[in-house]
Amino acid sequence: MENHTAGLISLEEALARMLSQVTAIDEQQLIPITEAAGRITAQAVISPLDVPPFDNAAMDGYAIKLSDLLSEHPLTVAGKAFAGAPFHGEWPGGSCVRIMTGAPIPPGTESVIMQEDAEVSAEGVRFAGKIKPGQHIRRRGEDIRIGDAVLASGVRLGAAELPLLASLGIAEVSVKRRLRVAVLSTGDELQAVGQPLQEGQIYDTNRFAVSLMLHQLGCEVIDLGVVRDDPAALRATLLKADAQADVVISSGGVSVGEADYTKELLAELGEIGFWKLAIKPGKPFAFGRLQQSWFCGLPGNPVSATVTFYQLVQPLLAALAGQHGAALPPRQRVRTTTALKKAPGRLDFQRGIVSRAADGTLEVRSTGHQGSHIFSAFAAANCFIVLERERGSVEPGEWVDIEPFNHLLGG
Repeated sequence: MENHTAGLISLEEALARMLSQVTAIDEQQLIPITEAAGRITAQAVISPLDVPPFDNAAMDGYAIKLSDLLSEHPLTVAGKAFAGAPFHGEWPGGSCVRIMTGAPIPPGTESVIMQEDAEVSAEGVRFAGKIKPGQHIRRRGEDIRIGDAVLASGVRLGAAELPLLASLGIAEVSVKRRLRVAVLSTGDELQAVGQPLQEGQIYDTNRFAVSLMLHQLGCEVIDLGVVRDDPAALRATLLKADAQADVVISSGGVSVGEADYTKELLAELGEIGFWKLAIKPGKPFAFGRLQQSWFCGLPGNPVSATVTFYQLVQPLLAALAGQHGAALPPRQRVRTTTALKKAPGRLDFQRGIVSRAADGTLEVRSTGHQGSHIFSAFAAANCFIVLERERGSVEPGEWVDIEPFNHLLGG
């Protein structure tokens, strides 16, 4: 009996081989922070100022000198301090300063007492509760000091990072240039999206899906269209792609049984190792080097192409872009509410829907048919159900690993 899993390498080994060969691009650009969303920092970002830039009140209340509390008499109010409008008046003994949150602390302040602990009358202000030196005062540089590295090199800039830079008065940031990725599909049966299908044709879903994901990852996409099953045309397209791109991604033409010229051509133009991966879907996947660029050959089936892009190409692009800590979401252990069909031999990425049960625990159910041509399962799913390589079919109630989708698939 033929062993269909012989010679397959694991996902972990495939990814390790890929990442061990690539180094991040070194070109960088200085751009306004208003244009930096999704870009990767090229060097550490250093704070030009202290945060807070001055001692200020953490509460609405009263600034006091502790010695003035020794008297039994209420304190008069010498003036008021607001955020953006500090108190600069005389501060005589036996008085306090009304102060609002964020206002600079008047010189000589030893404590701020929140207004809930103050009793105000016509005679003045009395205070209750235990009063500690320095309470409710935010000190200069307490959060960030001048010269601190507020962001490391290799950080993807987004809604958490860019407002931080704005708060420090940083208007420009040095980032890595965008990766240039060429995308092409191969096959006489493929028709461009939006064109009428002829007999025997299908729409070129893969190139469209890959381009969408590349745009989400901040790449510059070079769309080279559909290449027909002709050696000269494919050779010319690969040479054109290699001259323009950091990475060339094709879909189709890498499975066992495809025309021999595809493998021969890639071997001629570079160093390509055709891998058979121990994953489902996505067994046929190729990775290698052309003369000036890296090459990834995705399977022709739409689901297989998306899974291999997500699990293998996405981390590769992060490494090339110089992004650190771009790991896929951690896997979680939950119970399945539906049966899951599987044969031992390959790591299986089934599409699932994770939700919260009535008791508050997470559970997952299958989206249904898991064929590598059933792309509609992705639209319904919010996670992968990851079934171990040697595991067989799963019954309802069993524990399984899930991997929630990240932003690339709408997570």
